[in-house]
Amino acid sequence: MSAASISLQSIVKRYGDLEVVHGVNLDIEPGEFVVFVGPSGCGKSTLLRMIAGLEPISGGTLLIDGQRMNEVPAAKRGIAMVFQSYALYPHMSVYQNLAFGLETARMPKAEIRTRVQRAAGILQIEPLLKRKPRQLSGGQRQRVAIGRAIVRDPRIFLFDEPLSNLDAELRVQMRVEIAKLHRDLGNTMIYVTHDQVEAMTMADKIVVLSAGNIEQVGPPLELYNRPRNKFVAGFLGSPKMNFVEGTVKSLEGGATVNVSGSEFQLRQRLPSHKVGDKVLFGIRPEHIGITEASGVKLADLKVDLVEQLGDTTMIYASTMRGQPLTIALEGQRHIEAGATIPTFIDPSRYHVFDPDGLAIE
Repeated sequence: MSAASISLQSIVKRYGDLEVVHGVNLDIEPGEFVVFVGPSGCGKSTLLRMIAGLEPISGGTLLIDGQRMNEVPAAKRGIAMVFQSYALYPHMSVYQNLAFGLETARMPKAEIRTRVQRAAGILQIEPLLKRKPRQLSGGQRQRVAIGRAIVRDPRIFLFDEPLSNLDAELRVQMRVEIAKLHRDLGNTMIYVTHDQVEAMTMADKIVVLSAGNIEQVGPPLELYNRPRNKFVAGFLGSPKMNFVEGTVKSLEGGATVNVSGSEFQLRQRLPSHKVGDKVLFGIRPEHIGITEASGVKLADLKVDLVEQLGDTTMIYASTMRGQPLTIALEGQRHIEAGATIPTFIDPSRYHVFDPDGLAIE
């Protein structure tokens, strides 16, 4: 079955008087890998379940390949969903788990065998077909759950936090395998996660959600490099972006801002600000250095804690006014807690936000 387009037009979800998704608009192209990301309770799983047909839509229109799907039963939408819990039948073998949905649909046995063997080959689980779920590891169970979706040959795959029950190493491995699966199959895929690393590494397009609204949509690096607001800037990136309050000192040319006692020349103009106004200064930990070669002076910081990660040294420090800042330095650096260090930043790599959290370009 070919990949499908999806269009969400002013989609609303209400539970009684409580509205949890507020008029979402989104277009997904055929064959795209789209990741819904955001904190718990932001509406991402609810949105996915409305697309799947597992939750009724309270308002707006869902189109799949241009056809309205609001009232179409889940089984007739051409969608397969992979859940966090695997949801395998414990008394059935892996083969029976993969075949069950096709048998229920009364598909010929030869066709079922072909589809199961194809899915098992793609996921490299052929040796497991006679085993029961209790005999499988978490990663193997997740492969079976994905295989059960593949055998249905859907137009759209939906993944609801499928890796959250796996350990860190296995998550990385399965991330690679799901991305490879998308490349090999070419189906439209929507993947829900609260893990921004999964979003950054897997997506063609990221949809950042907060409190039932879309904050920003775009390719991973576009959102990372040009966040529209403080929420997106702080959510994408690990470790998180630092935010430091600054006060406008001058508006001549690019504005001058006082950041923690240091005068800092912005590349942005601030036409809607006046001297004395507050702005929020955002800088990623990896864009802060401790030598002049790193750029222009930001501030002197007191080191609170140093973490040696082998390839990276993490420094947790504070400005003289007590504001915390995180610095990520390449390699192994020998810096003592309690030391005072100067910090410098690349003048092309910082972000400025107004008091409402909107980015100032």
